Amino acid sequence: MLRYGHQICLPEIKLATLERIHYVPHYVELIAGKPKYQSISSRPAIEGMPQIFWADCKPWREANLWAVERISIGDTSLRTVASNMNGLLNYAKFLEHHELHWLTFPVRKADRCLVRYRGELIKMRDSGQLSPSTASEYMRNCVMFYRWVKGKGLLSPDLPLWRDKPYFDQVGFERSLNGVTTDIGIPNRARLGETLEDGLLPVSAVDRDAILNLAKTEVTLELYLMLCLGFFTGMRLGSICDLKIETLKRAIPDPSAHGLLRMTLGPGASPPVHTKFNVTGRVWIPEALRDELLEYSKTLERIRREVAATQENRDLLFLTRFGNPYGRKGSDQSSAVNVEMSSFRKAGIAAGVPALRSFHFHQSRCTFGTELARLSLSACSDVAIAISVVGKALLHGPNSEATTFKYIKFIQAAPIKQALADSFLASFTGIHSSLVAQHDG
Repeated sequence: MLRYGHQICLPEIKLATLERIHYVPHYVELIAGKPKYQSISSRPAIEGMPQIFWADCKPWREANLWAVERISIGDTSLRTVASNMNGLLNYAKFLEHHELHWLTFPVRKADRCLVRYRGELIKMRDSGQLSPSTASEYMRNCVMFYRWVKGKGLLSPDLPLWRDKPYFDQVGFERSLNGVTTDIGIPNRARLGETLEDGLLPVSAVDRDAILNLAKTEVTLELYLMLCLGFFTGMRLGSICDLKIETLKRAIPDPSAHGLLRMTLGPGASPPVHTKFNVTGRVWIPEALRDELLEYSKTLERIRREVAATQENRDLLFLTRFGNPYGRKGSDQSSAVNVEMSSFRKAGIAAGVPALRSFHFHQSRCTFGTELARLSLSACSDVAIAISVVGKALLHGPNSEATTFKYIKFIQAAPIKQALADSFLASFTGIHSSLVAQHDG
């Protein structure tokens, strides 16, 4: 690994990729013995059609056709298909990494590609690299795709893909629910205990500082600043990736909080910045952090990336070294950030920062939310006011009070847990001291 300032040069590993294309429906006909493609004027073009390409740049034709057909029929939204294809992309990367073909189904069950993939997902789930819901969803996407392939007659009906399991409802009646349950499905075993958005938990202030201190030397300057935004503004990754320089310049001081500025995000902002569910609102940002971000926007490296970017992307604060946006338009995900976060977690384990072992970027938002909830409750005992403050700062929608209330309950439960820990510690210490004294006597 080579380091130049904050820039890390990692060895390039080529695996399958997911590309978004401008899809124009065509039909083919033979003219003078030669095939000729004609566009279908009666069907609209689709912007952002997800398509998977292998490492050698060849398309995964069957998977891509699956996506096109589902969207063309109109019974599945582009967002849902994109989510399914993202799960299938993870499977494609697994196949390439292990040098397997997607039709590897020998007689021995343990050697089948789907069974091996299931084992890999369970291992990642149990180690904290994947949430239980994501592992279940990734496996379900594969089953959906193979069912479609088999239904189209592209696979032999005798190929041993899996064994369907009968489903029984709550009163014991057997029902036929195609595609609901198989012997290779992964049950979604949700984590027990109080969790926040996306089933994640915050990190402590001490762990937050340790993560940011390590990030200063172990990740790119861009990711470090993104983490700062997550921890100190609570912005989602999609909003951070779509943040504009002009948005920072237009931030205004909060008249009731010296040192804090308010930035307007959402489709109603000028310029608009992506938010989940297209909520328009204002978020807090420390003035010192805003100033540091504006200083970054003037650096030579940032300007070089701006020159490489297209005109529509040049006002984005964060651009990759190729001048591309970090996130896909209209999405809360970033493949570039995910790749670097994976490397950062490994660096954190090597550096002895246990909080990084299973840390996810979205936990920065959870950490901000819980800290804000704690401060709100300490300054005002009215829970309704605390919910309003936290909900507005996190840009929760008008029907998201239950999500906001999770932060309040989390903070309210903290003293109870600490009292329980103190009580158990005192009891154990007393019992242990008594046993030691008896042994010495």
